[in-house]
Amino acid sequence: MKWLTKIVQPERVESFANALRSVSALHLNRDAHLASTLARLLVMRGITDPADAERYLIPALSHLHSPYLMSGMRQAVDRLEAAIDRKEGVLIYGDYDVDGTTAIVILKTVIELCGGSADFHVPHRIREGYGMKDEVIEHAASSGTRLIISVDTGIRAFAAAETAQRLGVDLIVTDHHLPGQDGVPTAFAVLNPNQPGCEYPCKVLCGAGVAFKLAQALMEKRLVDKDQTRLMTSFMKMVAIATIADAVPLTGENRVFAKLGLDALRRAVNPGLKALLEMAQVPANRPPTSTEIAFRIAPRLNAAGRMDVARDVVELFSVKDPARAKEIAGRLDQLNAERQEEERRILQAITERFEKEPDLCNAYCVVVDGEGWHRGVIGITATRVVERYGRPALVLSHDGGEAHGSGRSIRAFHLLDALESCHELFTRYGGHSHAVGFSLPSDRVPQLRAHLDQYARERLTPADFESLLDLDAELNLDQVTPELFQALGRLEPFGQANPEPIFSARGVRLMAPPKILKEKHVKLKLAAAVAPVSVPDDQNDTLNPEAILVTPRCHPDGVSIPRSGVRAATENLHLRTENRELRTENWRRHVTFDALGWHMAERLQAANLLAGDTLDIAFTIGHNDHPEYGGLELSLRDFQIQRKNGP
Repeated sequence: MKWLTKIVQPERVESFANALRSVSALHLNRDAHLASTLARLLVMRGITDPADAERYLIPALSHLHSPYLMSGMRQAVDRLEAAIDRKEGVLIYGDYDVDGTTAIVILKTVIELCGGSADFHVPHRIREGYGMKDEVIEHAASSGTRLIISVDTGIRAFAAAETAQRLGVDLIVTDHHLPGQDGVPTAFAVLNPNQPGCEYPCKVLCGAGVAFKLAQALMEKRLVDKDQTRLMTSFMKMVAIATIADAVPLTGENRVFAKLGLDALRRAVNPGLKALLEMAQVPANRPPTSTEIAFRIAPRLNAAGRMDVARDVVELFSVKDPARAKEIAGRLDQLNAERQEEERRILQAITERFEKEPDLCNAYCVVVDGEGWHRGVIGITATRVVERYGRPALVLSHDGGEAHGSGRSIRAFHLLDALESCHELFTRYGGHSHAVGFSLPSDRVPQLRAHLDQYARERLTPADFESLLDLDAELNLDQVTPELFQALGRLEPFGQANPEPIFSARGVRLMAPPKILKEKHVKLKLAAAVAPVSVPDDQNDTLNPEAILVTPRCHPDGVSIPRSGVRAATENLHLRTENRELRTENWRRHVTFDALGWHMAERLQAANLLAGDTLDIAFTIGHNDHPEYGGLELSLRDFQIQRKNGP
């Protein structure tokens, strides 16, 4: 892995640090070092104004944009109000992932709170696939529905929009995916900050975020101010989960959603949320972290749509009975375990393919397919392929002559543009720069593989496949303090476009033999490097400073000791005494840290690390909440062994 330290001008950092110390709400006036560290990290995130820094570090509900800045909002709210006043039933048409299901929960709940009635439809991933289907709209129309609202889908649903129009059904599209080359569907209203002509300030909302803006506008019109504030804070919990799970940038309005929503999750009262947090073993005494949302909460919610029916997620957050909520949460947990096993099976098959097929190893864009692979996990598997081989990867599953695929990419390759370059091959496709979904006839897969490999070769070099690790700064381990950890906490939640700060430390000591945990993780005990005490070159090689000073001049050995050697020994001993006192005072140099390396067991065994080895490490700073063994700990991102020169 190649380490890249981010560059920022020291003068710019110090000037900004002084400005931050003058902002009373940040409480940085007493600690210049922490102010400098925070200033450096903010500057690297493009924040150089104290007022912007205060908004970034202390988000508030008042920082939310007016929903009416989004094109189509007024028409959408007016139509939804009319449906509520006329007691019309509303159908919410969602998607089967976390973003889509939480968007359904938000909008359905708000419509009902405002006096309306709403039903919902979540497509079955296998039987229906992604996107809006004519037959669902036709069935809704035949049942008397005259208003359908899509969430997290619909921006490319041209056929569905035409069907709705033909049947006299008004369609409001709320989506965040990029529109296609043909623009947006002809609908009653389209809410999407990425549509042409929309000047909404935050272009990177997730699907639940867009649905929330419609809900916000509706609450502002139909609920009193007191209820609005309380309910918006409550709905932030769902928006935060979706925002983090969908990996949209945690900047602008998304940061407000994530920060306030995670904090509100500490006080969750919804029986489904409480059961889910308990099932995922998320501590209840603090707000969950974005990592816990991404790796504990989101996979369980996604498992419903991947392995079975996503309606379970909507029911989980709708039930009032704690026992029923716990039952549904347990079912989601079981489905997630099944998803993990299926993912392992497919990844093992792909690994065997790489071992047998040299062309696959040499591809600039990997396209790997299999018969009957579970379509619910191929997206996650594509992520694992990218992580392991460093190439853009598409994983496809064949079923009845049709191939369904998901793709993930590296930072140098825009995957949706790649699919656009051969759009005629697909029966459907969509996504963004780093993740796509698509389907096409199975007999076109060889053509797709050849085209994407050639397309990638024209745009990538072997250097683009090298794993890169962006470092924010270099620290000595004795600079890792509780105060620093608290300062870094101001930047949370971490995620896309607001990565957790990664530091490097050089020459740290391995204080004990490494431990392997659960056959795949590692635990190292590390301490800061201690600078060796140098001995002058002209000093007698056979006698140390103490021996020189106690050797009488009449002793045979004393004859060979020059006066300069005595002076050097005196100075050296004095220096060593000062250093010893300094080291005694600087107790932090003697603190050891536990460093956890996730999925590094194989690498550790290859490195053959031994106690006493000297390492350069890249790490993040965390905290173990254990009541007895808790405290600061490091999370390893990479390590390099310092090799001694010579034999």
